[in-house]
Formats: sequence, structure tokens, C-alpha cells
Amino acid sequence: MENNKTKIGNYRWVIVTLLLFAATINYMDRQVISYLKPFFCKAIADGGFGWSNTQFSFLTSSFLGVYALVTIFAGRIIDKIGTKLGLTISLIIWSIFGMLNALATAALSINIMIRSFFAVGEAGLFPASNKTIAEWFPKKERALAFGIFNSGTNIGAMIAALLVPWFFTIWSDTPGWKWAFFLTGASGFIFLIFWIWFYNSPSKQKRLSKTESDYIHINDTAEEIAQPEDATNVPWFKLFKYRQTWSFFWGKFMTDGVWWFYLFWLPDYLMKQFGMTKQEVMWPTFIVYGVSIIGSITGGSIPLLLINKGLPVYKARMRTMLMIAILPLIVLSAQYFGDTARFGHMAMYLAVGVICIAAAAHQAWSTNLFTTVSDMFPKKAVASITGIGTMAGGIGGIMIQLLSGKMNDIFSQTPQTAYLIMFCICALGYLIAWTLMKRLVPQHKFITDL
Repeated sequence: MENNKTKIGNYRWVIVTLLLFAATINYMDRQVISYLKPFFCKAIADGGFGWSNTQFSFLTSSFLGVYALVTIFAGRIIDKIGTKLGLTISLIIWSIFGMLNALATAALSINIMIRSFFAVGEAGLFPASNKTIAEWFPKKERALAFGIFNSGTNIGAMIAALLVPWFFTIWSDTPGWKWAFFLTGASGFIFLIFWIWFYNSPSKQKRLSKTESDYIHINDTAEEIAQPEDATNVPWFKLFKYRQTWSFFWGKFMTDGVWWFYLFWLPDYLMKQFGMTKQEVMWPTFIVYGVSIIGSITGGSIPLLLINKGLPVYKARMRTMLMIAILPLIVLSAQYFGDTARFGHMAMYLAVGVICIAAAAHQAWSTNLFTTVSDMFPKKAVASITGIGTMAGGIGGIMIQLLSGKMNDIFSQTPQTAYLIMFCICALGYLIAWTLMKRLVPQHKFITDL
């Protein structure tokens, strides 16, 4: 068995490693904002920006709004120009505006403007990466490959969890928040060298052996084999007529906002629920995102196990997603276990443990949800469909962000109530999403008329 794997070749795993680093940098850059919230919401008299929770939610939701709007076009553009150029352009844009955020003032409008341009660049990551995985991996390996790539989102969040509070420790507040934006943004240009050097589509990649190329295309339809990777003839508006498109749309709409909630509000929750400082939230958030890596990779390996046992690809994917959709229900108990009057100093550890399971479940869900696209659509349409779904996820994210800010302002004296409401929403989204997806696509049907 080991011999066969060696003969096949492993360059496709080099490609997914590149995507892993891209996701790491992408999420490190976007996660900075959540650790700056205490500074942004600190009173002006104390040296902060003096924003309210609602104003902070305007910043995060404006990022998500632009991200959602641009992603739908980013997917279409990447299907036209290819993944190498598409991700290159995206990375340059998000790195430049990530650094420029260090020049912003306390004015909310300026921060919103810069963060919106930052979102334009970030919108290309998932359409480009999902298309790359569809091009570089056979169907049975795609969920595992996506799980490896998707774990970069957690690694990036983990790095931000340690770096940003550290910047405030070695510098005072004002230089600290500026350096946080500047240094994380600059990291993208280092990765860009490796991306340009090592990446090309399979048909143009000289490092790819014939044996590995044949293995990658082992499950392709006759149409896909005949169609070059840089095909540009995807009838984009036609995509909306398929139930498969709407299945992915609702799967993303109902669940993406949960992850955005964890990304942008988890440090705030820990500070309000347990009275922790900016420095003290470093390790709990680091652990949450670290455990999420396990969910991302494990979630990608379960369908592979079921497929190897003879289950059809789509059935294996949906069965796995149903099992995963049950796990987030545990976050309904977060505020029970987070009650310091009941559990004392152990409350924080218990609540964080519950959130770890829920966050890991989200990443396992996301890994499989993205690969349903290449299960049902030809490779030439993968980035476009991914863009449509990611737009839906962004819209759901905006709603969660605005609701989070509003709840925190309404229940400013009892933030535990605000977070209880939010955790209830986070717990139920996955089962609702799975039910909608199953109703829309009860049986697997691959799209062949594009």
C-alpha cells in the first residue's frame, strides 16, 4: 500500500500546504480586530476610541458586507482567470489594506472604509482554494485536503490570539494596535513568493508526474477531462436555477455567522463573563482554535473512511454532516457551565471546553460543506458556486454581528443574557442547515449541462 502511494506521487500535498499557509495568513489578518475591541471600546478619556458595542459591530458587519458582496464576483473572476492569478491578486490587496489599517484614526468611518477594501482582497481566498482542491485532488480525498487547508483558519486565529495581546504588552496601547495591523498585513508578501514559485494548475505544473495526474483525474467525468482548468464558459446566471446551488447557499447562510461570532466576540465574552484581561484571554482563545484544527482534519477524514468502505461520495458526505450537526447543541450549556456562582474558578474551563467542541464541530461541518460543491458541479464552476455560497455566509455573518452588538448594548448590565441568546442561535443553525440541504438535494445528482 505504501509503495503504491509513493509511486502515485505527492505533489498535490505540496499544493494543499501552500493553501494552508494562505489561510493562516488570511485569518491572522482578519482576527486582529477581535483582540483590538477592548481598546476600540475603551473610553476616550482612558486613551481608547470610545466606541460602543454596536459601533464595533458596524465595523465587523461592514467587513462582512463587502466580503459577501465581492465574494460572489471573486468566484466568477477566479473561474475566468485561474487560481494562481486570482489568489495572487487577492493576497496583494488584503495585505496592503491590512497594513494601511495601522494608519487609521479613531474615526469609525475611516476604519470601515479601510476594512472594506481589506475585505475585497480576503474575498478571493475560499473560491480560489476550493477550486484549487477540486483541480488537484480526486473526489474521495477532497474533504481531507480541504480539512488541512481549513485548519489554517484556526492556526491564523491562534497566532493572532498570542501576537496581538503581546503587542499591547511590549508597547503601550497606541503603538500596539498599529503594529498589530502592520506586521500581520506584511506577512502576506512573504507567502506570495512561495505561491508564485511553487504553484501552477495541474496541466501546467512540470513537477507533477503523469501517474499522479492520472490519479487526480480518476473520478472526473468525460466532460471535465476534455475541459481545460482555465475554462471561461461558465454560464453564471444559469447557476441559480440549480437546487444544488441553493443547497450550498443555505448551508453557508445558516452556519457561517456562527464562526464569525466566535472569531469576533469570543475574547469579549471571556472578558465580560469571567472578568479576564486582554492578556488573560490569550490562552483560552488559543486553545479553542487549536482544538478546532482537530475538527477540521477529522471532519475531512470521516467521509474518506466511509467512501473506502463502499458508501457513495455524496451519501458519505451528508451522513457525516448530520453527525457533525448534532455536536454544536452542546453550546446550549455554555452559560450553565460558565456560571461562576455554581462552578467557581472551574467555570471558565468548563465553558471554554464546551465552546471548543462547538468550534471544532463548525470546522468539521465547513470542511464537508465546501466539498459538496465539487461533488455536484464540474471543476470549471467550483469557484463561482463557492463565491455564491460564501456571499450567503457573509450575509448570515452580518446578521449575527449586528445582533451580537445590539444584544450586548441592550444587556450591558447582564452580558451573560446577551451571550446566552447568541449561543442558542449558534447551537441550532447546523441542524436547520442540514435539513434544508437534504430537502433541496435528497439524492446526489451531478450537474452535466453547464
